[in-house]
Amino acid sequence: MHHSTLLSRPNHTRSSRQALRTGTVCAALALVLLVLVAVRWSPLMDLDRTVSDALHRRAVTEPGLVHVNRVLTDWLWDPWTMRALIAVAVVALWWRGARLLAGWVAATTLASSLLQQAIKAAVGRERPRWPDPVDSAHYAAFPSGHAMTAVVSCGLLLWLLRRHGTGPRMWRAALAAAWVSVLGVGATRLYLGVHWPSDVLGGWLLGAALVAFAVAGFERYESRGRPLPGD
Repeated sequence: MHHSTLLSRPNHTRSSRQALRTGTVCAALALVLLVLVAVRWSPLMDLDRTVSDALHRRAVTEPGLVHVNRVLTDWLWDPWTMRALIAVAVVALWWRGARLLAGWVAATTLASSLLQQAIKAAVGRERPRWPDPVDSAHYAAFPSGHAMTAVVSCGLLLWLLRRHGTGPRMWRAALAAAWVSVLGVGATRLYLGVHWPSDVLGGWLLGAALVAFAVAGFERYESRGRPLPGD
């Protein structure tokens, strides 16, 4: 066992516990929200409708802003763009010999896609319908795939940067980009009228829970002092 591994064990243990607590809270909140959506709890449905109606009334009067939102959601923050960034990170990790970590990140990303599709199919919530839509989307509404993928992708990339020991300036820039992406993608889905607010919130919570559990699981493995590929 390497001396550096022994020294890092307490930090990994503390980090995994924090991540596990975060994941548990987010998962519990996501479960409550899922149940409320599934039973169509009136206060939540009314709030969703009120917010969505207000945003749509504004969107139909601002075609230029709609175009900007469509470019952002279809290109910059599209789930496939996010997955491409993860793919680059996975290849880089594999190339450097950190193959277990590369597989862990890839598996988490795959689990995110499978989980969101399973919940969509189980809940079967309809998307907002408008007489004058400014955009369209397919499949069920809850949870928002864009929102969930953004959280999972940004969360994993931030975790990898933190493990790499990136400098404070780079870390602040990455953190800012992640927050803008996560909040921005949720805003675009709502502004374009293709999701209810609770869909976006559900995607955020599920994505955060999944990343937290993935981080906790991997760092708990490390805390046992086992040599990892690439270490």
